[in-house]
Amino acid sequence: MSNTVRVQPDLKFVQELQQVGGESLKKCYQCATCSVACPLSPADAPYPRKEMVWAQWGLKDRLLNDIDIWLCHNCGTCSDLCPRGAKPGDLLAALRNMAYRSLAKPAIIGTWMSSSKFFPILFLIPAVIYMFIWSLMAGKLGTAFPLFVTDGHELKVAAEGAIIYGGLFPGDYTIDPIFGAVFAFMAFAFAGGVASMLKSFESMPRTFIVGRGPEPSFLSCLIDTLKNEVAQHSRFTNCGKDEKDTERVKGHLLVFYAFVALMIVTGIVAFGHWFGAWFLQKVMGLEGGIAAFIAWSGHTPMPLWSPVKILANAAALALVIGLTKLTSRRSALDAAKSTSNWYDWYLITVIWGITLTGIGSEIFRLMGQKMLAYPTYYLHLIFVFMLLAYLPWSKLGHVVYRTVALAYARKIGRLPMGAQN
Repeated sequence: MSNTVRVQPDLKFVQELQQVGGESLKKCYQCATCSVACPLSPADAPYPRKEMVWAQWGLKDRLLNDIDIWLCHNCGTCSDLCPRGAKPGDLLAALRNMAYRSLAKPAIIGTWMSSSKFFPILFLIPAVIYMFIWSLMAGKLGTAFPLFVTDGHELKVAAEGAIIYGGLFPGDYTIDPIFGAVFAFMAFAFAGGVASMLKSFESMPRTFIVGRGPEPSFLSCLIDTLKNEVAQHSRFTNCGKDEKDTERVKGHLLVFYAFVALMIVTGIVAFGHWFGAWFLQKVMGLEGGIAAFIAWSGHTPMPLWSPVKILANAAALALVIGLTKLTSRRSALDAAKSTSNWYDWYLITVIWGITLTGIGSEIFRLMGQKMLAYPTYYLHLIFVFMLLAYLPWSKLGHVVYRTVALAYARKIGRLPMGAQN
């Protein structure tokens, strides 16, 4: 005798899901073409067919606790081949968007990130902070567009000086403390979001694999994920073999490693300044030798021949090329098969903003155009703030959330260990 299961749909959830990118889910008639076509979907309980029916039924808890929404890399093959135009790829992307909104706290930022109408709020928060600093320093220096000369370890305003951003936005008192606080806030939000995610995965069934042995530790699975998924983008590589998929992989890799390079540059500058110039030279009183070298490595503005500066400029070039590939692909999507949503364009806009204002800041500084250089650098600070402060609620949050999900999927046997070729 069969058991009766009562389904109580959450109609509000279905409406919200349609608003964030799943508007075509009602067209699905469960033909399973999507699950068959997906090159990444596991044979056991494949996605996205089951997610389509759960969405139609309004099973909110089951969907938002579903690890498979993170295993999808959104190549769009399922949507391309869907005979009804139900866009299953868009549905999984919409579910991830809802997860970004709800995983981390405070939830109000998730609400602001969910719609373009809140963009002015997201922009104005850092704009006001840095305009206050600019106004304060302009009053102190006597000009809003100062030029500086170096006097020992100090900077002095001079009519025949150079553009030095650290003179108008002092790193010790404004830039570093603000971004330090932003980074701590971001890390705290991610910690809460990851804890919530792992707790939601506890009900996931383990997959029995003959000959697998004891369940691996989460740490070993995380290392395996970082080595194969993150560093090599192995699942991206296997997500599709045609030209558009290849260009997508190249774009992602260029942007990813450009950010890695810029993180290294930022780390070198911070280490050179705080450990070299401040601790070794100012606190310890060491001036020559290794102390001077470490301090020099973090001194800005750097000469163009500096290895650190060369790495930074190479990363900027990689960002331009990678972003161009990703933007072109997203602009060329067939709206009948797959669409871009606000989360997609917000991320692309912010990264383009960081890239172009960063390059512009360097060019205008070298040209001596202070009326263009300082406003461009001001915008650069705003875009960097927007990327970092709102990261746990943005699409780029998948760098953390998807990595954790892929590691957990390995732990429970949903995915095999090692590169998936």
